Amino acid sequence: MKRLFLTSSSFNVATDVAKRLGKKGLRLTCIKTASEVEKGDLWWLKRDQDTLANAGFIVTDYTITGKTKTEIQKDLGSTDIIFFSGGNTFYLLQQIQQSGCADIIRGFVEKGMPYIGSSAGSQIAGPDIWPVYRLDNADQAPKIKGYVGLGLVDFVVFPHWGSDDFKELYLNQRLEHAYTDKHKIILLTDNQYIVIEDDMYKIVEVEK
Repeated sequence: MKRLFLTSSSFNVATDVAKRLGKKGLRLTCIKTASEVEKGDLWWLKRDQDTLANAGFIVTDYTITGKTKTEIQKDLGSTDIIFFSGGNTFYLLQQIQQSGCADIIRGFVEKGMPYIGSSAGSQIAGPDIWPVYRLDNADQAPKIKGYVGLGLVDFVVFPHWGSDDFKELYLNQRLEHAYTDKHKIILLTDNQYIVIEDDMYKIVEVEK
């Protein structure tokens, strides 16, 4: 069964996700590629990783940057859960394209390996990342070839909805690109996540 957990931020929901998976000690490979071009203190990434570890996962850092398809196939084949962190969605897609690992990720998910996404990691799971456009992100991916995502779901996630930190981004950039009937969009606050099981999905609200 295909199982995905798409979050805005795993910090507030990791414990709830862990309960749904129903088993502690699962090996979780944290693919932090999207964070590689982020500036400043990556406190949010460490916070996510610490929260996942506290929820009972055995967390291992990983990046697809500079890896071959063969290496990625082997490395991810020894994990229980794929986790894509937040960061720059456009850079992440560029690195997926350069490594050629999209089919590998899809293959693992289709065979039942759980996929957890946080922010950019949730956006990349959709069919297209163009609706989540932001100028500073796109500039960090000069070699990107198109905007087709992993296509694990048929909708685009808009994370951090309602957050003051992202208000200007949404009102002044992102909504201009997203205001169309071509895309199915789901808005997520930092206290929500989407559970996908095969072709069924639902939004879960976690109490603060």
